[in-house]
Amino acid sequence: MIRTQNEIIKQGYDALVNSLGIADAIRFIQYYSPGKGDYTKERHQWLDEKSLDDVLIETKRSQSDDFNQYEEIIE
Repeated sequence: MIRTQNEIIKQGYDALVNSLGIADAIRFIQYYSPGKGDYTKERHQWLDEKSLDDVLIETKRSQSDDFNQYEEIIE
């Protein structure tokens, strides 16, 4: 069965509320924002200037520097 985008969004909200409760579901939704800008255009501005090796080195360095990226407390 193919669902509409609205049905999927409603099911997602329902899952959040059922899992977290209404107050924490609202806090979770408020925590995320759609962002701004054009990621694809901005990515090309910095990525086109780097070699694949440079990108891989920076990715590995970034992963080792931030072990607790998901450990923040949402208040």
